[in-house]
Amino acid sequence: MTIKTWVISDTKSAAHLESLAVTSDNLSDTPAKFSIIKKTLRGGLSDGVEVLQVNNGKLQFDLLLTRGMSLASATIGEVKFGWQSPVRGPVHPKFVNLHEPSGLGWLDGFDEMMVRCGLESNGAPEFDSETNNLKYCVHGRIGNKPADQVVVTVDTQAETISIKAVVVEVRFHLFKVALETTIVTRFNDDALQIHDTIRNLSASPTAAQVLYHCNYGEPLLGDGAQVIVPIKELVPRNDHAAAGMPNWSRYDAPKTGFEEQVYFLTLLGDAAGDTEVLLKNAQSTQGVNLAYNVNQLPCFSMWKNTTAIEDGYVTGIEPGTNYPNPRSFEATHGREISLPGNSSAPLNLTMRFLVDAMQIDATEKRIAVLQGSQQPIIHTTPQADWCAP
Repeated sequence: MTIKTWVISDTKSAAHLESLAVTSDNLSDTPAKFSIIKKTLRGGLSDGVEVLQVNNGKLQFDLLLTRGMSLASATIGEVKFGWQSPVRGPVHPKFVNLHEPSGLGWLDGFDEMMVRCGLESNGAPEFDSETNNLKYCVHGRIGNKPADQVVVTVDTQAETISIKAVVVEVRFHLFKVALETTIVTRFNDDALQIHDTIRNLSASPTAAQVLYHCNYGEPLLGDGAQVIVPIKELVPRNDHAAAGMPNWSRYDAPKTGFEEQVYFLTLLGDAAGDTEVLLKNAQSTQGVNLAYNVNQLPCFSMWKNTTAIEDGYVTGIEPGTNYPNPRSFEATHGREISLPGNSSAPLNLTMRFLVDAMQIDATEKRIAVLQGSQQPIIHTTPQADWCAP
């Protein structure tokens, strides 16, 4: 049995590894083939971005240490999961002005397969009603914060690779919350588990919002692709989304000039609250399966952006603590994490990458069981308590 640990960065102890290259050949007591590579990108907008590339023998994924522990992409065999953003990142946060007046500066760095939105705010930009100054930028700040206390552990008995890190979002006098994350994958598995803890660093109570913005384009996304979920209730975000209701769960081929459509849902879970979501291609040969608990993440958003490839052909399947409306709107409707002083809340998400029809069929059957005989509540127009004006 071998448990081996590498400290990638820890500012308290002044520890920092500029590079790391670990393979299963370094550990003699496991037949598994895996590798862990840490590198720093140089040049252009990616200059200075630190990347941890993990290969468990079957699944490879890239973690962006400089960008809030986001997932850049994942690959199984010849199939790559993620999307082709016109941003062409990963973009170092120093090139992203979150506080530019429109509130949309976050989009300057958006190209990850999975980015957390939050922690103070995770939705649309919000402006002061009197001064019109920006209060909260779109999707929050945590995705542009660097990780610290990054530790990699390989456990050959448990056959796991785990990466722990802390990302802090603090503003003096105002907001003091940290994301503590552990990302785990097993040798030769097709999944990774994200175990997050949202911790209030203050002695005073506060509230937080978290959205897992999971984004997929080609080759998974294409004409006839479909999202399958156990629906409790469904609402289109606006009139434009309402116009697409007859085809809300299916995707078209890229179309130049397509205007995004967003749908808000609550999902059914089992007796413990566990639920699943599937995005599959038209042939049912590739897919992504998200599994989580609706008691932790009660809101689900689906973002369709089937515009031209050059403009960002992508969909977002997005579990969250709330819907991505302005912060104050969501707070008014009680959709946030309430954190007493020095307290924390757990959030867990499993992401599984599917590359054969049998896996997809089995996932669809599990979702059908969750749906059971319960008829979903389908709204054909936006609802005032779900959708900000």
